[in-house]
Amino acid sequence: MLSISNLSYFIGGRALYENANLHIKPKDKIGLVGQNGTGKSTLLKIISGDYQPSSGEVQKAKDCTIGFLNQDLLSYQSDESILNVALAAFKETLALQDEIDEVLKKMETDHSEEIINRLAFLQDRFEANEGYTIKAKAEEVLEGIGFKTEDLEKPLRTFSGGWRMRVMLAKLLLEKPSLLMLDEPTNHLDLPSIQWVENYLKTYEGAVIVVSHDQTFLDNCISSTVEVANQTLTLYAGNYSFYKEEKKERMEIQQNAYENQQQMIKQTERFIERFRAKASKSNQVQSRVKALDRMERVHEVVDDEAFVNFKFKFSQKSGRDVVILDHVSKSYGDLTILKDTSARIERGDKIALIGANGKGKSTLLRIIDGTEKIQGERTEGYNVIKSFFAQHQLEALTLDNEIIQEMAQAGSPKTETELRNVLGCFLFTNEEVFKKIKVLSGGEKSRVALAKTLISEANFLLLDEPTNHLDFQSVNILIQALQQYEGTFITVSHDRHFIKGVANKIWYIEDNQIKEYPGTYEEYEFWKSQQVKEEGTNQAQEKAGKKEQKKTVNPQDPEVQQAKKNLKKLENQLESVEKEVEKLEGNLATIEIELADPELYNDDEKAAKVQDKYQSVKGQLDRKNAEWEELVDEISKLQETLS
Repeated sequence: MLSISNLSYFIGGRALYENANLHIKPKDKIGLVGQNGTGKSTLLKIISGDYQPSSGEVQKAKDCTIGFLNQDLLSYQSDESILNVALAAFKETLALQDEIDEVLKKMETDHSEEIINRLAFLQDRFEANEGYTIKAKAEEVLEGIGFKTEDLEKPLRTFSGGWRMRVMLAKLLLEKPSLLMLDEPTNHLDLPSIQWVENYLKTYEGAVIVVSHDQTFLDNCISSTVEVANQTLTLYAGNYSFYKEEKKERMEIQQNAYENQQQMIKQTERFIERFRAKASKSNQVQSRVKALDRMERVHEVVDDEAFVNFKFKFSQKSGRDVVILDHVSKSYGDLTILKDTSARIERGDKIALIGANGKGKSTLLRIIDGTEKIQGERTEGYNVIKSFFAQHQLEALTLDNEIIQEMAQAGSPKTETELRNVLGCFLFTNEEVFKKIKVLSGGEKSRVALAKTLISEANFLLLDEPTNHLDFQSVNILIQALQQYEGTFITVSHDRHFIKGVANKIWYIEDNQIKEYPGTYEEYEFWKSQQVKEEGTNQAQEKAGKKEQKKTVNPQDPEVQQAKKNLKKLENQLESVEKEVEKLEGNLATIEIELADPELYNDDEKAAKVQDKYQSVKGQLDRKNAEWEELVDEISKLQETLS
């Protein structure tokens, strides 16, 4: 569908890409990963045609259409309603509707056969384009990514940048391009919306390339990973977790090859040095010199995984109770956030506050901080020292300060050496600590603000979306820091990888009440899924109760006899499909074992063939699973008819 061949791209004298290659097939679901600054967003802009490569080419099939969600769309403005902006995805269908309206207007005075035939033709095309359902589709997607029904007629201009970005995402999803490219799509989504987009992308008919720092999102919606590193593109035939494990194995192989080669180079150099002056050995010396010159050097592995080895301590422990909320209510005019609700935070709690945007998570964080007026009572415990991190604190950094100066002014008694150790944990090493705040990227400023929060001697942290703007490495650093933190914290976050790594309690707001699940996020997810199953069982039981009230089915009825025959036929098909699924799963498992063999990657051509075979078998398995689901649905419907 799309091929990148020998791509090179330079910014000034620096190569972002040099002879990079990538082939994108229909229905590929690719996660594009790599450290900040390696050129992930640049690659998407090269594919879209916004940037031109320095050399090489990007070739795409004639029927390949590209949809690109990027951060530039944040500035898009319109007086149109968000529903109409999303409906613009159906240009051809809307044009047909306009033409139908014009024809209908003409028919008020013109009743010729020609115009009647024209109307019939247009209406047939409109129906073929599913014109009568486009509004429902647009509403479904907009509501799926977090908009309320009453918001759909509001002008786009009245929404913030993040919400406008959601509208542009909805429009792209409705356009259904052959290749959908998403640059950090989860940045502006809450957790329910992220999960909705995940499910949408899993069944998306075209190919998808996603740049994201949300590891769980990538795991749930991609089938292959492309790493951007060392000016090239490296394909891994699995999701992000597979990529991490596979990369670790490849790095071990590469490091061993590097060490072996270095040992051989040293031996050769010793031989050259020892016999350089001997005429009898001159030919052998020259031969070895040429061999060294021709040798393709193996690069030493640079481990980009950072580990925090600094203990974030504080001088005073808080009392057992940190904050108690008693019969608290909070409203903004007619909008009720909390109503007569109570909650308690105890020393050692690591709380993740989750849920959809608009439920009042940030408001609750400010209530806990004591900076938001409420009805009810808020009691702060003994010896509690708070520190609040929010995105606006990035703007509060002193732009002319060097990083080390900014840290020194955080009120911590730590020495400069200790501060440099902390900054090293947050990826600021050596001379980088003398960088001015004003030259830092958004992610770097976030790291500085987080480091300041963690050294503040606070025993109670309030963290509002701390992973925004952070790359994989920085998120993992923050997780490690909070795992070592001996105090109490509450964090608002939509990053499930982060929440899983740090939380021992889950809070959410439901029916204007603060609800608590006393366990990890994975335990909470399991508990929630069980609740959904129970609700489904209860609904099924209600339906069964209603069925009992219906008249009994006559087994001699010809329609019933035919339904039984159809049921038997479908059950036989289901059994056949199940056998095929079992066989394909076995084949896939065999290929996965083959892909896990490090020696496979010594032969690029063979590795590519195995990866293609993996994708082919996986595609067959996906289609058979879909067929199995359809058969189960048909069987269920027939069984209901016969019951």
